[in-house]
Amino acid sequence: MERRKEAAQEEEEEKEDEYEEETVMVAVNANRGRGNNFEAVDWAIRRVVRPRNRLVILGVLCDVGWKTSCFPFHRGERCEAPVQAEVDPGELEQEITVKRAEYKISLQPFYQRCKRNKIKMEVKIAAGYCVRKITVEECRGRNMCWIVLDGDFNKHRTYIYGQVNCNVALVKAKDVVTLMPSKAKQKEISPETNRGDGIEPPINGMETGRLLEHADADEPHCQSCNWYPLSWRTGIPQLFTQTELEAITNGFPPESIIKDEDSIQTFGGFFHGMPVSVSRFSENDERFWSKLKILCQVRHRNILNLVGYGFSGGMFLLFDLPPMGTLQENLQGDDSAKRMTWKERWQIAAGIGACLRYLHEECVDGPIVHLSVCSNHVAYACGCFAMLANFRNARFVRDDHPHLTDPTTPSWQSLQRDNSLAIDVHDYGILLLQIITGKSGCSFNSGDVDLMDWALPAIENGYLDMVKDPRLSGGSDGMLVDHMAKAASLCLNDSQGRVSMTEVVAVVQGHRIAMLLLSDHVQKE
Repeated sequence: MERRKEAAQEEEEEKEDEYEEETVMVAVNANRGRGNNFEAVDWAIRRVVRPRNRLVILGVLCDVGWKTSCFPFHRGERCEAPVQAEVDPGELEQEITVKRAEYKISLQPFYQRCKRNKIKMEVKIAAGYCVRKITVEECRGRNMCWIVLDGDFNKHRTYIYGQVNCNVALVKAKDVVTLMPSKAKQKEISPETNRGDGIEPPINGMETGRLLEHADADEPHCQSCNWYPLSWRTGIPQLFTQTELEAITNGFPPESIIKDEDSIQTFGGFFHGMPVSVSRFSENDERFWSKLKILCQVRHRNILNLVGYGFSGGMFLLFDLPPMGTLQENLQGDDSAKRMTWKERWQIAAGIGACLRYLHEECVDGPIVHLSVCSNHVAYACGCFAMLANFRNARFVRDDHPHLTDPTTPSWQSLQRDNSLAIDVHDYGILLLQIITGKSGCSFNSGDVDLMDWALPAIENGYLDMVKDPRLSGGSDGMLVDHMAKAASLCLNDSQGRVSMTEVVAVVQGHRIAMLLLSDHVQKE
């Protein structure tokens, strides 16, 4: 009996040692004063640190005007006793003393949270001239699974990511995170039933069940008039374990598969009582990593944003599942199309145009091209609310220009004029025709003539009424239809890729200056 107890104890200790080998490092700018609220530390503890991990908080001091040649200087010790160390060289003593007092006050709440959840927390202070090299140096000799950087490390993240073999996250603001996942095979994380106070559980009050089937395939069924995306909530996207994903999908049964194509299985399920889809990728599918890198860095109300992801037992992406299907499905059904008034259709067009403008011109990490804009890739919810989905082919434009690394250079800014963006502009023009005519690519059938060849000449020759969806009466929204038609013409006649989404959206919205730009483009063509 004693031998069994000793063997069990040794096995438990071996397991603890194995977990201790996995380290999560949070690098923060130690030059910041008392206003440093350690958002990166808070995010790491809530989202990626697991029991028996080692959490290393690295405070980096730099650019403070010291002239000593003794850099880098490192000092680290356990958080149980707040930093108590004699500092050398002497020029650093005053700064380190101030920082020591700040950390003593600021980090104690995090230490208490870690202690309750069996997380070993360590604090290091490092000083030097090169922030990124200090951070990378501190990772050596450790089995790193995550490096979490605070927002001040933004310009160093590309270098750090290239030097390490683990996941890297940049916390720009509270729950606004840029994720750069490692392509190394992830170790399965054992779920903990009791994570303790202070660490938010991934699932609270979760309900499971099968998705409701549409009563009429021609008319998508709205499950709730108060539906709103899970991805709008704080703390999203989040990391899920295999056990949690199985609970969401009720065990991945074959009957819950809602799509199976291109080696990607998509299951229906429920999370927080809301319908979601869970896409399961094969182990070496590069599309998983490309989608994850993009979707973790975009945030827009008209984009079907990522709810969560998982590496345990496979590779998974979790999304909202809007209850009214796609825009294409609603245009195909006569009853649902009649309910989509011209004002609602215009709002859909303006929303999708705004999110394309965001992808092309407003993303801090450079332009993103979607490459699959169509009515079948627009998720539709109650109240004419539309979200661009299916980022399977999306990519950063900078990927075609690997020599550009500095976002402040004119060369980087010129990426917004890359010709690949014209593909999205053209596809958006086709989407506008689909909204105006009520015909999708699969429902339009006029012999050898496609939708563009049929509708565009009529619009340009002043016969818009001939191609407008006959299921809707004229009403008093003719001007809104005219704005969409002019924008479609602008997109589809842009053979040289000169038109930006800002100009297109302005035409959709009917801005007077945009109409002048439209005339100028027509003359140049």
